[in-house]
Amino acid sequence: MKTISCMNIEPELLYSYGAERKSYKQKEIIYREGDHAAYYYQITKGKVKLNSYDEGGKEFIHNIIGENQSFGDSLIFIEKIYVMNAVCLTDVEVLRLPKNNFIELLENNPKISLELNACLSQRLYFKAIMLQNMSSQNPVIRLEGLLNYLKSYHDGDCEQCFPVELTRQQIANLTGLRVETVIRNLKKMEKQGKLTIKDRKILY
Repeated sequence: MKTISCMNIEPELLYSYGAERKSYKQKEIIYREGDHAAYYYQITKGKVKLNSYDEGGKEFIHNIIGENQSFGDSLIFIEKIYVMNAVCLTDVEVLRLPKNNFIELLENNPKISLELNACLSQRLYFKAIMLQNMSSQNPVIRLEGLLNYLKSYHDGDCEQCFPVELTRQQIANLTGLRVETVIRNLKKMEKQGKLTIKDRKILY
């Protein structure tokens, strides 16, 4: 199945509407839970994790995104606050376009607006599937839900060619499973032919 990756708008077009390049250090927070959405962000270098914490301080990772991918764009269209943080996993460079400028860009470029709608719809679809799978007590179903969701952010339709660039601990935080359970069931999925593990890297 061909999937739709995160939105990726040509940098020249973003600059023409007033985008600026911003640099962040590893572990620096780009925005916090509770902030108002004020910008469209597109990564040009590095990786960002979207996370939140429960009442006990346990981290839940919603997604990890990288170069040429966007984040925070869905909340631009509604007057709501962020429900998660955007934290730099590495040194990061982004193109940041103010909310009103981004909306103007979409109004003047209907094709990009349609692509964004398709992208957001794809995210909602796979997010719904992932959440449905997360309610399962079966760890394999949880892991499959997560991996399908992550793969939906990337172009490609080949089998077991998507590199899952997450640690076992990050996968545990994303699925609510223990690390030991993740390791055991990833090996089980490999034996079932659902994924490949090569040099500890997961290919899905």
